[in-house]
Amino acid sequence: MDTKEYIQSGAIEAYVLGLATEHEVAEIEKLSREYAEIKKAIHDFEISLENGAFENAVDPPGYVKSSLERRLANEFYRIEEPTTIRELGTTRPDNVRSLPARKISFWKYLAAACVVLLVGSTALNFYFYSGFRDSNEKYQALLTERNTLQANNAAYQSRLNNIQQSLRLMEDPRMISIKMLGVPGKEQNLATVFWNTQTKEVYVYPNFMEKIPPGKQYQLWAIVDGKPVNAGMIGDCEGLCKMKVIDRAQAFAVTLEKEGGSETPTSTAMYVVGKV
Repeated sequence: MDTKEYIQSGAIEAYVLGLATEHEVAEIEKLSREYAEIKKAIHDFEISLENGAFENAVDPPGYVKSSLERRLANEFYRIEEPTTIRELGTTRPDNVRSLPARKISFWKYLAAACVVLLVGSTALNFYFYSGFRDSNEKYQALLTERNTLQANNAAYQSRLNNIQQSLRLMEDPRMISIKMLGVPGKEQNLATVFWNTQTKEVYVYPNFMEKIPPGKQYQLWAIVDGKPVNAGMIGDCEGLCKMKVIDRAQAFAVTLEKEGGSETPTSTAMYVVGKV
């Protein structure tokens, strides 16, 4: 298993932040027991979260403690023990029970301690929530950045593969190349046709062609016995553009046609031409 790739996948961050599914939790706990690198990565991320929480701690507002104290002020009070039966009336009801002052005092102190703990717990909740929120935002930003890099890398890899394939086709000894030079008035244009003499497959590479206006598209023509034969539309290719199979031809030319192509070439819109 490639532990480095697994660590960089974001699974560990999701596990520590509680965002992983039950299946993912079981998997990462199993892997952490098998691979020391994964166990260390989990520990390191937990430490980084803790450090980040301390660095970005936010104190709770000052009114929190005073508000809690006001709410709980009347919840606990001392019940004084009557000194005589007369204070309760001529007879003591059966449901009236004396509570020793010492016992009431104990509960009073216990209640006060609970208030202190509640205030401290509220402060800690603010503190840890703030740290978690900041860490989660940073984690989401890192995930977005990683996904963008992966998408760009995939696009570059696809482009590189197309270029490498084009180079292999150009180096094929069965391929002949026909340079198509710009016609008068469009001398700056240049394109090259690569024609497989065995399979009759045709590829075109637009070396230097003018920018296509909206609604227009370049079309390749094979000149066979003096007549133009549609060889296909030239798209936005990375490397060589594969065209239609042409069995024989005396020349090739490119015209600028309406998008989607034309049944016959527009002679006034010819850009490049080359003899075989």
